[in-house]
Amino acid sequence: MSRLLLSFSLILISYTAGAEPFTEGDFSIGKSMVEKHCIACHAERFGGDGSAIYTRENRLVKSSRGLLAQIRNCNTMLDLKWFEDEELHVANYLNKTYYKFEK
Repeated sequence: MSRLLLSFSLILISYTAGAEPFTEGDFSIGKSMVEKHCIACHAERFGGDGSAIYTRENRLVKSSRGLLAQIRNCNTMLDLKWFEDEELHVANYLNKTYYKFEK
């Protein structure tokens, strides 16, 4: 019985260790929020469609925690007044589209 419990625990730990972050966020909502609030500023600063901010070699965001912190920073600096769930929508979209961070 204890071996079974140990095996199950190890499987559960390995499954959650590589799990995707921001699963509470909605990809579609995040995409529309980025299109409405982020692209113009990013395009002005980085040219093109603004996506270079996410893909540049010396990007500041290097983890899922850092991504959420940067989204919150932009939210505050631009006075967007997003709620936490809205930040998670944006994080979900950006992570799936550009960053591909695991938890």
